[in-house]
Amino acid sequence: MLPLLLVLLLILVLFGAGFAVEVLWWIAVVVLAVWLLGFLFRSAGPGGARGRWYRW
Repeated sequence: MLPLLLVLLLILVLFGAGFAVEVLWWIAVVVLAVWLLGFLFRSAGPGGARGRWYRW
């Protein structure tokens, strides 16, 4: 009974890790898209220079 429970636990852990990695990939793609759009839509600052769209 114990080996069966260990195998099921291992399957659950691997399934959870795979799901988490998949979600992290989608989050990374969204963040990259927002970052790239920031370069296209940033406003011009004083003197016509294009400033940063983020503050850091």
